Amino acid sequence: MSLFDMTGQVALITGSSRGIGKATAEAMAEQGAKVVISSRKQDACDATAAEINARFGDGTAISVVANISSKDDLQNLVNATRAAFGKITALVCNAASNPYYGPGLGITDDQFRKIMDNNILSNHWLITMVAPEMLERGEGSITIISSIGGLKGSPIIGAYGISKAADMQVARNFSVEFGPRGVRVNCIAPGLVRTDMARALWENPENLKRSTAASTLKRIGEPHEIAGAAVFLASKAGAFTTGQTIVCDGGATISGGA
Repeated sequence: MSLFDMTGQVALITGSSRGIGKATAEAMAEQGAKVVISSRKQDACDATAAEINARFGDGTAISVVANISSKDDLQNLVNATRAAFGKITALVCNAASNPYYGPGLGITDDQFRKIMDNNILSNHWLITMVAPEMLERGEGSITIISSIGGLKGSPIIGAYGISKAADMQVARNFSVEFGPRGVRVNCIAPGLVRTDMARALWENPENLKRSTAASTLKRIGEPHEIAGAAVFLASKAGAFTTGQTIVCDGGATISGGA
């Protein structure tokens, strides 16, 4: 059996109707997992679930709408996943928001709070909802999609970077708490990836040129290139990895890139 096989697993992935979340759901389904597609829009969730079911068989994916800013929505998401598949073995906290691009002195309180609530508090909520059953079983994986923005300063996405640095600490703290009972918690820190959320960065020709020129691979990342790390962390291949932040950035941070 492949180290990356996920047969028998149930993966709940937030923000999975597009981008990195969708690529992760597809990759996990390809490895045999049941997957739960979730975002704010029903039609987008349904379309992604239908694509996955068409590729990997009916019943592979379900769609559940949830706004990560709502604790009730997240609890319903968890409940619906358990009702459909009986358990949750892998949680991927991918959904996030960044409503502000610009210097820190210009951000409003509402914008700052939204970033912190959606990118940190919602992850904390989901983890506390899902972790108890994993701890009872003595196994499970939790992965937070962070960002290299959490590893360095920025004059453009500073608040977002603060939230992503906090996610790394969330993973470290919970890995210490959960490790003795067999549950692993990690982060993935992507660099600039071609997603709708990062469009304001990669659609800017000057920013894209600067980012790709400074990175060692000299190109922007693609969603499926982050999904592989998520499969690693949720599968037997990652069974001895916890409390870590895996950087997938094309060499941007080691060379001073964006």
